[in-house]
Amino acid sequence: MTMVGNMNPKKERKSKKVKQIPDENAPLLPTKKQDELGFDEFEGASFSGAVFNLSTTIVGAGIMALPATMKVLGLGFGVVMIVFMALLSERSIDMLLKFSRAGKSTSYGGVMEDAFGKGGRILVQVSVMVNNIGVLIVYMIIIGDVLSGTSASGMHHAGVLEGWFGSQWWNGRLIVLMITTLCVFAPLACFKRIDSLSYTSALSVGLAVVFLVIMAGIAVIKLLSGTVMMPRLLPNITDLNSFMNLFTVVPVLVTAFICHYNVHSIDNELEDSTQIKGVVRTALTLCSSVYVMTSLFGIFLFGDGTLDDVLANFDTDLGIPYGAVLNDAVRVSYAAHLMLVFPIVFYPLRLNIDGLCFPSSGPLVSDNKRFAFITVVLICLIFLGATFIPSIWDAFQFTGATAAVCLGFIFPASITLRDRYGIATTKEKSLAVMMIVLAVFSNVVAIYSDAYALFKKNGVSQ
Repeated sequence: MTMVGNMNPKKERKSKKVKQIPDENAPLLPTKKQDELGFDEFEGASFSGAVFNLSTTIVGAGIMALPATMKVLGLGFGVVMIVFMALLSERSIDMLLKFSRAGKSTSYGGVMEDAFGKGGRILVQVSVMVNNIGVLIVYMIIIGDVLSGTSASGMHHAGVLEGWFGSQWWNGRLIVLMITTLCVFAPLACFKRIDSLSYTSALSVGLAVVFLVIMAGIAVIKLLSGTVMMPRLLPNITDLNSFMNLFTVVPVLVTAFICHYNVHSIDNELEDSTQIKGVVRTALTLCSSVYVMTSLFGIFLFGDGTLDDVLANFDTDLGIPYGAVLNDAVRVSYAAHLMLVFPIVFYPLRLNIDGLCFPSSGPLVSDNKRFAFITVVLICLIFLGATFIPSIWDAFQFTGATAAVCLGFIFPASITLRDRYGIATTKEKSLAVMMIVLAVFSNVVAIYSDAYALFKKNGVSQ
């Protein structure tokens, strides 16, 4: 999350039981003044609550596109890439935290401003805006696919509501997304402190586990019955174009682990700030395990027929008892998970937009009119995006190759190379250079490959 307005040192953590947690935009105020502005008094977030919030930030829509990346990379190489991206993400977050402590910064934008001035803060704010709007649009697209159906690969995949009630005017995509936005997204987006979402985050992680367990059960049953073919372990490379196509999955893998914009806000609310590294490692380990298992079971079940959004595959006959019920359970559990993830990603988005549009205003939480205005505008923008963007792969390619790679790797590496306090080791600087080179090269190739495929499809190229 990006700090806007005045950049203030993080409030010194004391051993007393009750902590005052101000909004990141606000100066450190006396307790009485904080109460007047509506800041809550609480004992600090727990380790488990922080893990749930960070895990919910990570495990969002990216998991639905990972089986499709296995189709491109092959299962063996794909699993290796998931683990590699998790390790690289942990190192980049460590870089952010190290320089946050040195500069007493309480936000991602604060670290960037400390290293590169006001322009650095604005870059982070714009990147968070692009990344989070793109991710939230993907959430809505998936929910629309699940509940109302989608047309992919020339086929219509029926949604849950269409399967239950047939095609009705009220279960069309536009109406379903509108009802979901008004009844679910809007109320959850009104919380002013991220720790208030720890219980919904825990429930969302539970729903993701339910989705994974059901998916695993289906895959095991089909494996035992001998109706599943072993997938490729390595990519199928036949020419230069097939090699270049491998890079198109990089933006998806990058997006799957982006949580950097919420690390500071979770750290700020922790009862013990020394736990943040443990929180990060635990969350990344948990999410990597979920990603690997989902990719494994998804590619086992659908093979080369895996769609960009694997949930859309769960409208077919699975060939096992109660297949239709299990199909619906898989789709509904994950759609509900995404509904609960929405406010976690929306929270830093709103603060960064406020910082860009109202840089000299007071704390956002103290101005209900401004808070409501930004919330309504953003939700309407996301709703319109989900209505007109056809595929989650398209959204991932754009956000992953631009804002996500900057937030996840380029910005943390740049801060390390800038090394304003002279605390970066030679090993850290070498890793930072590698991050930037890999990020720039892989995403340039991915953008080129996607553009080439699009032009070829439209008959512009041979």
